Amino acid sequence: MNTLTGVGSTPLSGVGTARWYRPDADLTLPDRPDPSAVDPAAEQTEFAAARDDAREAIRRARDRAAARVGADEAAVFEAHEQFLDDPGLVADIEAAIADGTPAAHAVHDRFADAIDRFEAMEGPMADRADDLRDVRDRVLSALLEGDADAAGGSVAAFPDGTVVVAERLTPSDTAELDPDAVAGIVTAAGGRTAHAAIIARSLSIPAVVGVGDELDDVPDGATVLVDGEAGRVVVDPDEERRATVGDDEPPVVSAPVSTTDGRPIEVAANVGSEAELDPARARGADGIGLFRTEFLFLDRDAPPSEDEQYAAVTAALEAFPGERVVVRTLDIGGDKPVSYLDLPTEPNPFLGTRGIRLSLSTHADPFETQLRAMLRAAAHEHGDSLAVMIPMVTRVEEVEAVLETVDAVAADLEAEGVAHAVPALGAMIETPAAAAMADALAARLDFLSIGTNDLTQYVMAADRENDAVAGYHDPLHPAVVRTIDRTTTAAADADAWVGVCGEMAGDPALTELLVGLGVDELSMSAVTVPSVKARVRDVDAAAATRLAAEAVACETRADVRAAVGLDGDD
Repeated sequence: MNTLTGVGSTPLSGVGTARWYRPDADLTLPDRPDPSAVDPAAEQTEFAAARDDAREAIRRARDRAAARVGADEAAVFEAHEQFLDDPGLVADIEAAIADGTPAAHAVHDRFADAIDRFEAMEGPMADRADDLRDVRDRVLSALLEGDADAAGGSVAAFPDGTVVVAERLTPSDTAELDPDAVAGIVTAAGGRTAHAAIIARSLSIPAVVGVGDELDDVPDGATVLVDGEAGRVVVDPDEERRATVGDDEPPVVSAPVSTTDGRPIEVAANVGSEAELDPARARGADGIGLFRTEFLFLDRDAPPSEDEQYAAVTAALEAFPGERVVVRTLDIGGDKPVSYLDLPTEPNPFLGTRGIRLSLSTHADPFETQLRAMLRAAAHEHGDSLAVMIPMVTRVEEVEAVLETVDAVAADLEAEGVAHAVPALGAMIETPAAAAMADALAARLDFLSIGTNDLTQYVMAADRENDAVAGYHDPLHPAVVRTIDRTTTAAADADAWVGVCGEMAGDPALTELLVGLGVDELSMSAVTVPSVKARVRDVDAAAATRLAAEAVACETRADVRAAVGLDGDD
């Protein structure tokens, strides 16, 4: 046996047959001609067409990824489109073409410079180099092969039981992998915060990244064990070692869990499609804490019908009979465009018309159709456990308008003789405005659900896709912790329950803090459910409350991190 070490990315283990993936081999540049033989005008035209092709391919990849792993994870492709349109990068390429460099060589050279600059940085910034490679390969594929979708080759064609071995994987590569066929991922480069690693976690594929040059010695066809918890890769493991696969993983606990002093905490799953329901149950999820409905609207030319939406919601209820299923109404705009809905073009879409703002204005008809499906589902055999939450709430008036719309839809269904019921209703707390008005919102609703990804972004005024301000985007900043505390306190006073459905919920290192802050439900990627359940059972709620009080009193994120037992300030 030979053991290699890297960074564990997905806390799972698996064993399979190594298959090397070398997409760069498919993008070999032709010999560079003499500049005098180049027609700059023709090359400029080809470059412009390749960018357009790449843009469409990126959007198709985004829609496919959103359907498989959720719109939040698929937001990386919005950043890819920004790279494609970066004015400095485009100007450099066009200048090189004007000087007699063929378009493909100009793209390769200028992207190489940008990739080198990112790789010279540290932390998450260095991981963005793989995003640039993804964009570069799409443009080169369009120039060399005429097909921007060909970037990445045939990663989806590996046979069952494959451990994908590569120098690195791009987000597009990873999003195409079949989790039922792929036993693991091992890469020489990359980090835990790389977008490819995040997508691998969402797909529940065991992964170890950053192994280094030693990975080159692993031959095609070798048996490889991937331990994503410990960050180890064992080549040609013996039978005894192979038998330990999964031993380090927390056991799946199907029953609800409580803290050591008896406080129940619901540990649910975030899902983005019906295909994720069975894996969520298999990981022991206590229902669905965030069912994103965007997947129903993606990769198609028209909105889904009422019956299609009803079928999707009832499928979730049937997968988790008697357990809560929280469905978020359509959350589009910002980083989640849908082409056929004719969304407005805005200079800052994150601060524009998105979420409930669209549903109560220009997209009132799709919203009412969605509510009809929800109210019908609430009358289903298992509909008593259905909850519906509204995204991007910032005003009490929005909640009141939603309640009026629900009443109107219920009246229409009653008049039509259609069986229906009004489900539990809640709002997402994603903005400082919603948190500041949490008492008023909770007084009108059954629950609040904190989306810590966007809440952190808005509280800290730091775009979560902008690596230049990555240090600001930290849910452990005192301002974010205090905002969560304010929300849970307001909800408790109004007898409403509170959940967390952002990335923070899936980090076992933060479970005690969230319990102490008064959170009743944690919802996360299904792969982390067993780890969080195990952590909940180790938490003493009284001690967690004292920890939370200490964290709320902190004035720097370093102090908060120290309080929860995390090293460093990054």
